[in-house]
Amino acid sequence: MPRQPEFLGYHRPDGRIGVRNLLLVLSCGGLTGQTARRIAAAIRGAAVITMPYGAGLIGRDETVQLASLCGLAGHPNVGAVLLVGDNARLLAKVATHLTAIGKPHAAFSLDDCDHDALTLTDRGLRAAARLARQISGQQRAPAAVSALCLGLECGRSDPSSGLVANPLTGLIADRLVDAGGQAMIGETLEWMGAEHLLAARARTPDVAVALRDAVRAREGLAVAVGVDLLGNNPGPTNIASGLSSIEEKALGNIAKSGSRMFEGVIGYGESPPAPGLWAMDGAAYSPESLTGFVAAGAQLLLFTTGVGNSYASALAPTIKISANPTSARVLHEQLDFDASQAFLGRATLSDMADALFDEMLDIASGKASWGEILGEGDEVVSRFGPAL
Repeated sequence: MPRQPEFLGYHRPDGRIGVRNLLLVLSCGGLTGQTARRIAAAIRGAAVITMPYGAGLIGRDETVQLASLCGLAGHPNVGAVLLVGDNARLLAKVATHLTAIGKPHAAFSLDDCDHDALTLTDRGLRAAARLARQISGQQRAPAAVSALCLGLECGRSDPSSGLVANPLTGLIADRLVDAGGQAMIGETLEWMGAEHLLAARARTPDVAVALRDAVRAREGLAVAVGVDLLGNNPGPTNIASGLSSIEEKALGNIAKSGSRMFEGVIGYGESPPAPGLWAMDGAAYSPESLTGFVAAGAQLLLFTTGVGNSYASALAPTIKISANPTSARVLHEQLDFDASQAFLGRATLSDMADALFDEMLDIASGKASWGEILGEGDEVVSRFGPAL
């Protein structure tokens, strides 16, 4: 029996494997975002995430915000965390989660610093420097590919996406699922018109119902506020690039899920509870969608594009893939994988899948993506309702 593929990763106390060893400076409220940016700018290689919302969140927004903070702070690609914020109780909840999973961290609130942002900056910077030094000695070690969780995304799609780039990504999803790993698709509204094909791959009848209901609910949101999805999905860029209808876009979109059975539908930012292929019910806009995957624990993101999309995650290397020959020729410092030879008929999808799988493992083992090199990373957590 052939040996399972491996990569070199960081083994965390909670059993997960990171593909990066980042110091994360995380602002847990809207009053300390600039403080977090100042601190991160002074620490070589630090990642920074700022949450613009804090007080006043209610219901689902409050629940998702806390879960996302814990998911991002506790992410396997994060070696240590500096928490800053304007809500001491919220900081304590996130810090308690980090303690439970064995993640090195420090937390400072404005209340502890006499509401002086400069004092908070000074204390936070010193603590961040200590944390960065602490994790700098951690070493990579072999890990099975089954430890990987992938988020599968597409943005600014064109016909080359549905014909080549997304089916190629689907082959990678199949390989990872077969090896015992996890893969997730999102962008619920972009399943519309092809949700019956996803439902046909559901592990159980209940999962099939959940897939259909998720699309119906998103469509209902648009109808309720009078939004005409024609011209919005596909969007103007998609239409200008050659996509003709919601159904055409959906058929291309779902191709990146591969061919394996769906184990279930998970909520926004919710971690898959078991190996296999999962559908995340979330917004279609890439910043929100990618952050949902990352909060759920995805260490890597495969992001296909037709005409180009520079957005990337702050925590998970975002591997950009295009099969558009023009984009591949022009976007040298944006695309990590050129699949245009398959679009031109000069290579098979199978050959491309072998090369992409190897590239993915190289990036998991430390090779930098273009998004990392250029500092494109950010995170945006979805909102669902009004605030007090």
